[in-house]
Amino acid sequence: MGRGSRELEDELSTQVFFNPRCSKCRTVRAILEEKGHEAEYVRYLEQVPTHEDLEHVLGLLGTNDPRDMIRTNEGIYRELGLASADRDALIDAMVQHPILIERPIVIHGDRAVIGRPPERALELFREPN
Repeated sequence: MGRGSRELEDELSTQVFFNPRCSKCRTVRAILEEKGHEAEYVRYLEQVPTHEDLEHVLGLLGTNDPRDMIRTNEGIYRELGLASADRDALIDAMVQHPILIERPIVIHGDRAVIGRPPERALELFREPN
C-alpha cells in the first residue's frame, strides 16, 4: 500500500539544531531559505535533546561515535574531563550541557549532516548515491 501524502511530508521534513548566536547556523538558515527549503529550527540550548534523541541523530549522521558531534573546544569539555569518557558519558554530557553539541546539525528525512561548512546542508536535498 502506498504512503499518504502526510506521511511522506513528515518523512521529508527538515530540522536544524540551531543556535541564533552561531554564524554557521544563521548561514545554514540563509542557504536553505535561498533554495526554498523550509525547516524547523530547533533551539537545542532551550529544547534540549534527550539521550535517545542524540542516539537517533548519531544514526542519521551515519556514525556511532559521539565525538563526531561534540564540540571539543568548549571549556566544559575540558572541565568535565571528557577526552577519556566513554560513549554513554559523552552523550549524557551533551544532554546535561547542550552547548557541547556541534552545530548546526541539519536533519532531512532519514539523513543528517553537520553544517560545517554550511553548504553541506544542501547534500541532504540531493539524491543519495
